[in-house]
Amino acid sequence: MSALHVSAQDIAQIAKSDPLIITGAVGTRNTYYHSSGSIKYSSPLSNMVYANLNVSVYGFSMPFSLYYSNDNLDFNYPHFSFNVSPRYKNWQLFVGQSSMPFSSYVMSMPFMGVGVEYQGDRLRAGMFYGRLRKAVNDDPTDPMARAPQYKRMAWGFKVGYGSRRNYLDLYFLRAYDQQKSLDPGWHAVIPPEENLVVGLRGAVSVKQFLSFTANASTSLFTSDKTARLVEDADLQRFDKVFAPRNTSSARFAGDISANLALKGFNAQLFYRMIQPDYTSLGTYYLSNNYHSLGINLSTILFRRISLSGSFSGQEDNLSNRQLFTTRGLVYNANASTRIGNNVSLTAGYNGYRQTQRDGTARVNDTTRVDRIMHSVFFMPSYAVATDNLTHTLSLSTNYTRNEDLNPFATGQSDVTTYAAGLSYNLGVLPWEMDFTTSLSHQRSDGYKRRYTSDILSLSTSRAFLSEKNLTAALTMSLCYNELRHQMKSLSIGGDISVGYTLKQVHVFGLNAGMNKYGDVNVTKRTSGLDDTEISVGLNYTYTFSLLAIKRLAEKGKKGKGMSVKWGKE
Repeated sequence: MSALHVSAQDIAQIAKSDPLIITGAVGTRNTYYHSSGSIKYSSPLSNMVYANLNVSVYGFSMPFSLYYSNDNLDFNYPHFSFNVSPRYKNWQLFVGQSSMPFSSYVMSMPFMGVGVEYQGDRLRAGMFYGRLRKAVNDDPTDPMARAPQYKRMAWGFKVGYGSRRNYLDLYFLRAYDQQKSLDPGWHAVIPPEENLVVGLRGAVSVKQFLSFTANASTSLFTSDKTARLVEDADLQRFDKVFAPRNTSSARFAGDISANLALKGFNAQLFYRMIQPDYTSLGTYYLSNNYHSLGINLSTILFRRISLSGSFSGQEDNLSNRQLFTTRGLVYNANASTRIGNNVSLTAGYNGYRQTQRDGTARVNDTTRVDRIMHSVFFMPSYAVATDNLTHTLSLSTNYTRNEDLNPFATGQSDVTTYAAGLSYNLGVLPWEMDFTTSLSHQRSDGYKRRYTSDILSLSTSRAFLSEKNLTAALTMSLCYNELRHQMKSLSIGGDISVGYTLKQVHVFGLNAGMNKYGDVNVTKRTSGLDDTEISVGLNYTYTFSLLAIKRLAEKGKKGKGMSVKWGKE
């Protein structure tokens, strides 16, 4: 059964949609596969027949599908998830499975319920009530029972004022599990949770070149709402909204940034902190227990050279309760330019450094994490066109080094990779054909191991007949792999595909491939391309329009009506 999400973003769009359109397709795919090698990657014969039917009613799409393949039958039909989001002037109503924009620390999940939102020039507000997730309530005594979960409900609101550059928004979310939605046998296994989150987000701009943004939230989270209440009269005054219990905690998450925008130069300085165990039941998942500081820079020199770079550092264990504290540094620099109208150059560097220090336990020097990664790339390209020919030549190179800097390390996890690729494309305009050749090389050096791979490929394609409804493509490839002192393999193969479209509704396809491969290590007696792999596929698809009741377009104030068509249009 397939899930279907039915939505309408604007009532006016429903009125403009066609009342009923029924379309579909039927087809078959048949494949023959043969391999003389010991490992078979597919069954010798594979046959599949399928049929699809789509019913569209005023823009709402309902798909049905039937698949039959190798004695397996699969039927899919629409499962309705209803959503209507009509707009009227500055107002929008949400009914059904809907999403409303909230702060990322407060809520990012859709809800099944009702909501309303107002968007004015300066003032904006919204509220909702609905279900965040369904209950999963299998038999607790069943050893194969699914993982249980409570039905989770939520309500919230938001209100804000200001422009795009100067604004302040307030967010409020109350989420809770319904204990009765789950069999009592599960209560000891998974306790019900509840949550209250309050968030603020804002921005202040100084003229046109400097701005500050901030996004912060405080979460009150109870991991077990059946636990005893906190006996504090001041806290219990708000128990109608949130009742603190012995399993409740208050946590903070937020970020702040300063943004500088000058002519040809941009800079951003940012800081983010998410306390340990920060939880919002309105989000799927948030990493926590870390803080990070970073800077982003970009500029354009001489109107041709684009430069950008960033540097950030992150450290966890804010609570000082982990065994160890991990720190990571991420840095990169990129440059790109064009020389004339034909040559473009791109280069860059990416780096990462990870270190470890003491937490509640002392780090053992022999196992201390201390790693560094460098990656450098360079990609030039050249393109030129004449009246009859187009030429495109591109080169890509990359060097990556991942190294363990611990002085006691043996180097078993160190890896150095070199990669280069060269491709050339020739377009012959009078023939309406493209010819492409490419060569790639990769070498990875590890601990007492070296792996090398080289691939050469040639390909071409062309469309035929006056309507260009006959297409053909051919690809030839050669691949050599070597694991030093262990294995040398070579494969040579080719693939051809042909497609033909008849009257825009019948599509025929044929593809065939052959590959010779084997161990070519001269130290072995049976070295050579001893194995053969052959595959042939035949496809056919017929698309149709079964019924069409269309809304006629208006001409001035007249001509409004409907037209009905049966069968192919």
